Amino acid sequence: MNGPLRVGLVGHGLAGSVFHAPLIAATEGLVLDTVVTSNPERQQQARSTFPGVRVAASPDELWSRPGELDLIVIASPNKTHVPLATAALEAGLPVVVDKPVAGTAAEARGLAALAEERGLLLSVFQNRRWDNDFLTLRSLIERGDLGDVQRFESRFERWRPQLKGGWRESGAPEEFGGLLYDLGSHVVDQALVLFGPAARVYAESDVRREGAEADDDTFIAITHASGVRSHLYVSATAAQLGPRFRVLGSRAGYVKYGLDPQEAALREGERPGPGWGTEPESLWGRLGAGESPLTGGGTPVESLPGDYPAYYASIAAALRDGTPPPVTAHEAAAALDVLEAARRSARDGVTVTL
Repeated sequence: MNGPLRVGLVGHGLAGSVFHAPLIAATEGLVLDTVVTSNPERQQQARSTFPGVRVAASPDELWSRPGELDLIVIASPNKTHVPLATAALEAGLPVVVDKPVAGTAAEARGLAALAEERGLLLSVFQNRRWDNDFLTLRSLIERGDLGDVQRFESRFERWRPQLKGGWRESGAPEEFGGLLYDLGSHVVDQALVLFGPAARVYAESDVRREGAEADDDTFIAITHASGVRSHLYVSATAAQLGPRFRVLGSRAGYVKYGLDPQEAALREGERPGPGWGTEPESLWGRLGAGESPLTGGGTPVESLPGDYPAYYASIAAALRDGTPPPVTAHEAAAALDVLEAARRSARDGVTVTL
């Protein structure tokens, strides 16, 4: 195929405007062709940020001209992911879907089967696989610096005592709101990538804030088939933030505070370029044994640069060269198996065997 691959982006809220649109526009071989949003302010924002982009009020306008597009990216609310992905695939278009791809693992596997039947790419945007701390930790594990990992603690915590409103905080079942499916999609995916399939799942899930409808403080414990135990925390009510990672091995441990800088940079309107994804030495994690990093224990480990642009570069390569997509729907379904088990565990007070 000659020329750049033309992308239709469905949704221009937080996910679409902050993450997907800038990363698509920054990827060699991709061009943001059409943005779908019915909101007049968001339509104007898209036109001003990406001169020449086409704007559509409904995704139906994309299905009516599939020959003019090479990829559909779905960054709309969770409840629309499955019907929109289905419509795109049935129109013969490859698809990227923001996480969570679906509300259930069965729906995710159904989408995967449809994509395979049509011979089309289907990938899920699990961008946190390209966080600086995750890339650094993965490198430490692969080098054997930790020895045999025994326990993985991962926290995605925030202090937001007041509700923001919107579908992400809705308790309506069809919305799949709450932190279990929002931030939980990230921490579970990271744990499965690092340590393999889950064998057992236990969870505690609470609604802490006045007026809240969906979980805003959730803990997930995974026993992996490999024997590693993952303890995962997602919260909007953490008055003191813990380490992003605390990983304990037979030889050493790794502790890392602070969030990857890429989301904050994208929110501020910065775009990938030289120095992208780097952070100051003061935020580097520490590797060592026998003493807390907060009292000088361990040695600093330079954080590898975060690399969200790598996701869409891999998507472009997959479409042009037939290489595997960076994240598959089957991987996303495995994470949804864990999220569904966690929801059941928290509801019934049981440990769920997968």
